[in-house]
Amino acid sequence: MRCRSRYRSRLSVRGICVGRRRQSVTIKHVAADAGVSLQTVSRVINNEANVRPEMKERVQASIDKLGYVPSIAAQRMSGSRSYLILALNDRERTMENWKAREGNDWVDQMLMGGMLQCAEHGYRLLLELVDTHDDNIQRELKATIAALQPDGVILTPPHSDNPLITDLLEKQKIPFARIGSRDNGGSISLTMGDNRMAAMATRYLIEKGHERIAFIAGAEEYALSHRRKQGWRDAMAQAGLSTEGLCERGDFSYASGEKATRALLSGSARPTAIIASNDQMAMAANAVAHEMGMRVPGDVSIISFDNTPVVRFVQPPLTAIDQPIAEVTSRAVDLVIAAHRGDDLPDMPVVVEGRLIERDSVARPRG
Repeated sequence: MRCRSRYRSRLSVRGICVGRRRQSVTIKHVAADAGVSLQTVSRVINNEANVRPEMKERVQASIDKLGYVPSIAAQRMSGSRSYLILALNDRERTMENWKAREGNDWVDQMLMGGMLQCAEHGYRLLLELVDTHDDNIQRELKATIAALQPDGVILTPPHSDNPLITDLLEKQKIPFARIGSRDNGGSISLTMGDNRMAAMATRYLIEKGHERIAFIAGAEEYALSHRRKQGWRDAMAQAGLSTEGLCERGDFSYASGEKATRALLSGSARPTAIIASNDQMAMAANAVAHEMGMRVPGDVSIISFDNTPVVRFVQPPLTAIDQPIAEVTSRAVDLVIAAHRGDDLPDMPVVVEGRLIERDSVARPRG
């Protein structure tokens, strides 16, 4: 039996023709079959406007016949787009969370929202871990940009407010989105309503009858840490409640949450409720309270930020502010691609707000 297709292998085994695997079909095969240039095929793949309808039909017919699946390389041939979005996340904190295997799914949610939305646009999302404290951060980032030539960049905290990164991207004229930042600076900024969410958690506790509500702030280098603290302070002030001696600063780590909680619960006028700026510090607060012989929520109520899966499995399951990480990353992808195309953008910052998830760690104060 003879192989008839020009795109099939001539090799046969026991008279059975062995065809070329579909994934080996390239843009060159499509161009040859359609009798057009590689650039024309690329323009059709990218759905560019300057292709005649009959030419588009001809190329599409060859794509369908050969079972061709466009690659990023083929899409990039037109020269106007790379079809890559680069997401930068903090190396040190990400590696700590991965190694600890403590159920922190911030990166998972970011990748899910970003990758799915990129796929909707025919893009790919790549994650790069960068140390925001590295003196060579600009050199490292320049090398990454030169290698990938991304159409846009998504920055997560604390990179969102690092001028070494944002200044470089502005000079390179690469659209970038800052997650967790309200500083525009010619870029795209998105927040999850951190101040309003902290105020919401505080008011929720006030409605339960709490007056001495403590707050464990996050790392100072994160702009969102200040906004969460301010939201707590504003809600307390509006209710006529004092915040004196009720705030301790952590750095988002479990150990810092332990230290902050011991300081808050060791005084004579200890709080009846604690809001922690992330899940790790909230779990530490829960553990320390139990260690000190206190009941949660009987003696002290606890609310967390982030709502990663692990807070559902501690005892008691923690009430938490759910951060819409996947949704905000998806929105960042849309805005970066729109900026690369030169489309009009909405007013900044774009706010994708979270919500309060009630569980068993909050009750009315005793007495």
